[in-house]
Formats: sequence, structure tokens, C-alpha cells
Amino acid sequence: MAGLAGIKTAVNVEDLRTRLFYTIGLLLIFRLGAHIPVPGVNPAVVAKLIESGALFGFFDVISGGAFKNFSVFAMSITPYINSSIIMQLLTVVIPYLEKLAKEGEEGRKKITQYTRYGTVILAFLQAIGMALFLRSALLHPGFFSYLVVAISLTAGTVFLMWLGEQITEKGIGNGISLLIFAGIVSRIPAGGARVLDYLQAGTINILSIVLLVVIAVAVIAGIVAVNEAQRRIPVQYTKRVVGRKVYGGQSTHLPLRVNMAGVIPVIFASSLLMFPEQVAGWLKGNVVADWYMRYFHWGSAAHTIIYALLIIGFTYFYTAVIMNPLDVAENIKKYGGFIPGIRPGRPTAEYISRVMTRITLAGAIFLALIAILPSFVLLATRIPHIYFGGTALLIVVGVALETMKQLEAHLLMRSYQGFIK
Repeated sequence: MAGLAGIKTAVNVEDLRTRLFYTIGLLLIFRLGAHIPVPGVNPAVVAKLIESGALFGFFDVISGGAFKNFSVFAMSITPYINSSIIMQLLTVVIPYLEKLAKEGEEGRKKITQYTRYGTVILAFLQAIGMALFLRSALLHPGFFSYLVVAISLTAGTVFLMWLGEQITEKGIGNGISLLIFAGIVSRIPAGGARVLDYLQAGTINILSIVLLVVIAVAVIAGIVAVNEAQRRIPVQYTKRVVGRKVYGGQSTHLPLRVNMAGVIPVIFASSLLMFPEQVAGWLKGNVVADWYMRYFHWGSAAHTIIYALLIIGFTYFYTAVIMNPLDVAENIKKYGGFIPGIRPGRPTAEYISRVMTRITLAGAIFLALIAILPSFVLLATRIPHIYFGGTALLIVVGVALETMKQLEAHLLMRSYQGFIK
């Protein structure tokens, strides 16, 4: 009820109402674009591939069915996410980019521009790969057809990137995350209808559906708990006398989130594993390609293990990229703070690093388990083609929580009561 009251209050505030309607309007444009087909492609062939439980089932979910329809938004916003991740990783290794990241707003604008260029390049390469992989779906296979498909898909991704940036700037919430959120949520009715069809056909029974609901509720509760979980390191600030005023002297804490990387490692690992499978798809009939598809196809035991290990590795790597213990320790020392029992400077950085390593392990294992959850759900419920699994729930719950917090922040700035208590 508190949430509904907060939303009602937000609608009554003119600025927030404008932002909400602007966001909803752009999300509707996204949903309309998901039904604009790419020229020269037979969507029925693509739909059969997805129905067979192949690699692209998950990508169809996050694109909101755009891949199954093979619309201009079939690649969703994935190339932009990959470009952002790569750019963040490059800021660690390339001094020029690291310098730009520390230059404030102007530096961030340049990095954003490079990210956009990277998005276009990655989108075009991925679109060409997708056209070659799905050549059986092309009405008139040939160089011109491949080029039309690649340009159409790239244009769709670039338009989605623009939509996401507009939502972030003029709407409510993170635009890129909300586009993925809208795509996943739009697939819920179709998923529910499919489950009912299985029930009517006798493929599954009512106990399977009950078990699926119980698992979903448990997973949502776990996601909320892990997303909100923090390790709070106490920090004490000494008193400083500046003129006639006394500053500091208070106790606070440094919050370290258990899941600091969010869903980024899952998406990056998925994209990385998608590439060799695409290459193997181009080389059907080749001994090595057939061997790879036989033992490392999407959903196989070997693939699942590699997928989980990549997620754990990327979680550690991405967490280290977005939070440097040395910088945190220096900032605490700069403002006269210290962790009780720990010397300022390098000892503080080492202590923070140890704590981060431990809590990140818990977050990484949780992400890996959530990502491979659909395989176990299939074994437990016997409901086939469940793509709305742990990763989709992780994105939906995470984005919903983040958007609600942003709404609450806007309300609190205007002296209204928030709706997260």
C-alpha cells in the first residue's frame, strides 16, 4: 500500500508526472518497434529455432520477443552493454582513458562517445554473424541480403541506445535497464499461456505449476535479499578545527554490497559464449564444429560449468574495476577518517580488499546459481522451454528496486514521504 501511495503522490507532482509519462511513452515505442520485421527474413524459421530450445531463447526473452519476430530490435541493447563493459575494462589498462575517467563531466562525455562508436562496431559484427548463422531463414540468401539484415539490426540497436539515453536523461530510472526490463515483462503473458497449453495437453500437471511458482517466489526473495545485502565497515572521523568551527568527530560506515556487479557478469558471459556457438553454426559439417556443438551446446553440462565459472570470474573482475580499495582508503584518509583497529593508508586498503574478496565470492556464486537455474527448474518441474528463469528474474527485480529508489529520491527532494519503508 505504501508503494501505491508513493506512486499516486509521484503522479500528482507535475515534474515527476512528466518524467513518468515520458518514460512510458518511449517504452511503448520500444514495444512497437519489436514488431517491425527485418526485410528479407522468414520469421517462422527463426521461431522454430527458438522453440527448439537453442542458444537464442534467452536473447529472445531480454529482447521482448523481438528476436523471435526477427524485428529490427532483435539484438536488443546487448551490443551497447558489451561496449560499456569493454570500455570500463579498458579504462583500467589504457592511461589515456583512465585520465579521461578522472576529468569529471567532460571526460565522461568523451568516454560515452567512444562507447557509442564501440556499440556500432559490435552491433554490426554481431548482426553479420547473426545473418550468417540464420542464413536458412533468409528468403534470398546472398551478399546483399546479409548486408540489409546487418544494417537493419545495427540501426535498431543504435535507436535503442538513443531511447535508453533519453529515458535516463529525461525520464525515471536507468533507460538501458528499463528497456531490458520492459522486454522481459512483456514475455510473461506468452509464457503463462504456454504453460497453460502444456497443462491442457497433459504434458505437465498442476503440481509442476505449483512447484514453478514456489521456486519463482523463493528466487525473488533471494534476489531481493542479496541485492540489498551489505557489509558495513565502521569508519571514524577525527575532529578538525577550521577557524571557529569544528568538523568531523562522527561515526559512519562504508557500505560494501554483496552483489556490487549487478547482472553485468551474466550478460557478458552469455555474449562471450554466444560467439563460438555462432562460429560453429557457420561451419556445420566441420569435424571440430560438430564436436563443439555436440558437447558444448547451450544447456549442456560442459557449457553450464564454463558459464558458471565465467560469471564468477567476471564478477570479481568487474567488482575490482568499479571499486578500487586503494582509492577508497586514500579518500577516507584524506578526510581524516580511519577504520577502528586498522592503520590508515595501505593497511586500510588491504583490509577493504579482504572483505570485498569474501563478500564478492558469495555474490558471484549467487549470480552463477541464478544464471544456471533454468536447467534445474526443467529437471524439477518438467516444464520445457523455460527461458524466463533466474537471470530474467534477477534483471526484473533489480531494475524494479533501482527505479523505485530513484522515484523515492525525487519524492524526498520535494519533502514527500517515500514509498520504500
